[in-house]
Amino acid sequence: MQKLFGKWDFTEVEVKDPSVKGYINLLPIVIPHSGGRNAKQQFSKSTYNIVERLVNKIMREENNTGQKITVINNIKEAFEIVNKKTGQNPVQMLVNAIINAGPREETVRLQYGGIAVPKSVDTAPQRRVDTALRLIAEGAQQASFGTKKSLANALADEIIAAANHDVKGYAMGKKDNIERVAKAAR
Repeated sequence: MQKLFGKWDFTEVEVKDPSVKGYINLLPIVIPHSGGRNAKQQFSKSTYNIVERLVNKIMREENNTGQKITVINNIKEAFEIVNKKTGQNPVQMLVNAIINAGPREETVRLQYGGIAVPKSVDTAPQRRVDTALRLIAEGAQQASFGTKKSLANALADEIIAAANHDVKGYAMGKKDNIERVAKAAR
């Protein structure tokens, strides 16, 4: 039985939202580092474990570019903080945060002649997962940048806030803003 970081079991994690179930991969891994083995396929990011996708999203920003081992250690520490604060499996909390933080509706710009008009559209499940991961990573980086708060603490707080529908968290606030703009554009 492989457990994430030797502690967290993937078998007890349940994806409750059927629309994103096929896009959240929960195959058991010990360390989230595949080396990009599936990068040639079109929808290959769906085959990566969800924790590794979070690692890759955190590495997008300039401060953590190319520092995968550092980011993995930060996520390991963040998961321990999540477990200590909530008493739940942190992988389950991450999945719940992704489901809650992914916007269901967005806007696109349609151009009629010389006029650009916003139009509300449903968000694809793959994009919902990508957007949720990006918002969680951005929120953690913004909360830790220039403060005494470590990235691990900020990430743990962001995951807990998104999993509990707390609008004070960055990811949930942005999601609500995106959905509010989309509702106005209907």
